[in-house]
Amino acid sequence: MNKESENQIKDELAERQRLEDVIQVIKKKKIALKEKASGLRESIIDLRKDFWDDVTVNLDEPDDIIETQASLKQQAEFLAERERSHGNIDHERKTLDSLQDSPYFGRIDFKENQTKEEEKIYIGKASLMDEKDENFLVYDWRAPISSMYYDYAPGPAQYESTEDTINGEITLKRQYIIRQGQMKGMFDTGLTIGDTLLQHALGNNANTKMQSIVATIQKEQNKIIRNERSNLLIVQGVAGSGKTSAALQRVAYLMYRFREELNANDLLLLSPNPLFSSYIINVLPELGETNIGQSTFLQFLRKRIEKNIEIESPFEQIEYTLTERHKDKNDIRVINMDYKSSLDFKQMIDSYISYLNHTGILFKNIKFRNEIILSKEEITRYFYALDSSISIPNKLELVSKWLLKEIRHIQQKEVSEDWVLEEMQLLDKEDYQKAFTYSQDMYGDEDDPLQEEMFLRKEVIQRAFAPIKKQIKRLKFVHVLATYRNLFEKWEPNLKPKNWETIATFTVKHLNKRYLTWEDATPYVYFKGKILGHDADRSIRHLFIDEAQDYSAFQFAFIRHIFPYTRMTLLGDVNQGIYAHTTSENPLIPDAVESNHERITLTKSYRSTKEIVEFSKHFAPGHSIIEPFEREGKKPTLLQTENNLVQTLLLEIEKLRRYGHETIALICKTMEETNQIYELLRKEIDLYPINEETFSFEKGILVLPVYLAKGIEFDAVIIPDASSNQYNRESERALFYTACTRAMHDLTMVSPGEPCLFIKEADNDTFKVG
Repeated sequence: MNKESENQIKDELAERQRLEDVIQVIKKKKIALKEKASGLRESIIDLRKDFWDDVTVNLDEPDDIIETQASLKQQAEFLAERERSHGNIDHERKTLDSLQDSPYFGRIDFKENQTKEEEKIYIGKASLMDEKDENFLVYDWRAPISSMYYDYAPGPAQYESTEDTINGEITLKRQYIIRQGQMKGMFDTGLTIGDTLLQHALGNNANTKMQSIVATIQKEQNKIIRNERSNLLIVQGVAGSGKTSAALQRVAYLMYRFREELNANDLLLLSPNPLFSSYIINVLPELGETNIGQSTFLQFLRKRIEKNIEIESPFEQIEYTLTERHKDKNDIRVINMDYKSSLDFKQMIDSYISYLNHTGILFKNIKFRNEIILSKEEITRYFYALDSSISIPNKLELVSKWLLKEIRHIQQKEVSEDWVLEEMQLLDKEDYQKAFTYSQDMYGDEDDPLQEEMFLRKEVIQRAFAPIKKQIKRLKFVHVLATYRNLFEKWEPNLKPKNWETIATFTVKHLNKRYLTWEDATPYVYFKGKILGHDADRSIRHLFIDEAQDYSAFQFAFIRHIFPYTRMTLLGDVNQGIYAHTTSENPLIPDAVESNHERITLTKSYRSTKEIVEFSKHFAPGHSIIEPFEREGKKPTLLQTENNLVQTLLLEIEKLRRYGHETIALICKTMEETNQIYELLRKEIDLYPINEETFSFEKGILVLPVYLAKGIEFDAVIIPDASSNQYNRESERALFYTACTRAMHDLTMVSPGEPCLFIKEADNDTFKVG
């Protein structure tokens, strides 16, 4: 045995021994935590049991009451502190459980320029100290020193500490595959994190939940994760480039880096659909962090629109554009979408708001017992008598105060009416007891029926007018929908866009039915906010928008308006812009956003095999660079069939199952096609249909429209109809590209008849005909 081999064996034995030692430390810490938790649990139980025994209760004198309140507060805080400690122990235990399975995944040996000593830095999902809590056995991947693992090959390196830039040299960079506390693999590497480790991770089956990628973060992804300076960070990443994963690691990094300032309530993620929200829900807890708020943009808008107004979903909108109902570019619906998605329409609304400051806002009558007590004409006169320099929302607040004052006068008049006496008969015994006690307290021991009656009359009046006052405080006297409708029905804009009369007629027809098309939903919420006052959310410090290419210019401008002081991270791929409006003014395109932004482009695709990437990049819409990761696989397959589609699909599914694929998706163009395929196959095979209300999915055979597959990956994808009959318009290029790039290992396209033009654009040697 030569010297090199001997050293290699010694090194490996030393690494295995160290792993065992670290596992032992973890086990000892878990035992200590268990004992500590047991003691705390008993202490909490005793505290709860004896809570009132340890509180001094004396209510005789004012000073005694203050002392009692202080005693209560002290005891409650003591109990809350113990319960918090118990919660922290539970969090530590979960972290140790995770570390026991895989304590670390990487190591760098680093020698600072000023020192002679070389430090071995082991990197894992969380930090781990030795038994005496003096030295780090494992560094958290988010620690400043750990950044070198992702950014540098062996050689000169540096990192930013909290105080200074530390320069030195990496003399060794090593990766580990550790599962269930056992060393499965170990190898030294250069700059690119783990071609071997990545091959291992990417070669596995797809999961129904997105997994953490901290062991395989690439240098360009690390730039996204650790970016602290940008108010607006734009990430343009090709399909499968890990942009969403990097964004979630970014959340974890920010919560670690600013743990004294940030909590989960300060961050919000806008995701494309509920299925995607469910898909990514495990990532942050895996990293020991609490999940942040998640919402789809539809859910976000629904919270701000009256409950009696129906809203079209973005998926219903896209269904319209993908079916035969969408005839041509002169289709009024498409014209409406294009204009309402633009900044030109936002400017029109702003002009209309200026006009409304002088005239035109519609109000509602305020009624009580089916009679008008304050008319809309009175409210209009009062509103427009106010100084026009005051903003509309501020004027409405003044109107609200005036109305409440008028209501109080009306209450005083109503209190002696006969109907109040009738309503008194319906009051509870408790109300009569309150009246009696009030009379006793105010007028001595002598019973005074008149005072009791007046008390009860006021109680009736208070309850009768409470809903009206609540509505006034919420500015419900403003007829927002009717005022918005007048933008199209009665107002004459100075600059009318082309086809304005047609757009206006189309819009009024839907508004009369209390229905907002998807393209009208954001403008309506924007308009409503400009009238009533926006609930600008200053509590959100960081906003993450996934699939940002699907947001229109108007929608993005609205988001910037609602979150004026929020840092934002936009993630998306212009190649996957599947909505009708996403061809221009896209938030991912620098010209469409303010100049103060930073842009990071990810060009390497890790999800799919090299063969799938080489095939699909030929018809990618964005003409951008797409680099495949070197993971070999099979070429995509084109199956041409004139008939017996069911048999073709069943045979292909069976073949893919034999390959060991656990998640096979039949990705269709529309929901209509999804339902058809499901009906064709459901009696022959178990499969799961996915629609816009599906919140999670299990492994198996799935059938779904392409717009619900965004951001998700599957072991294998079958496109049941890839013919020119199904995909025949340039606008459908992004759809077809998106469908193909969901596949990790195998892609099959079935074409009943002539294959679509996108397949024909690919080189013949990039796919095989089955």
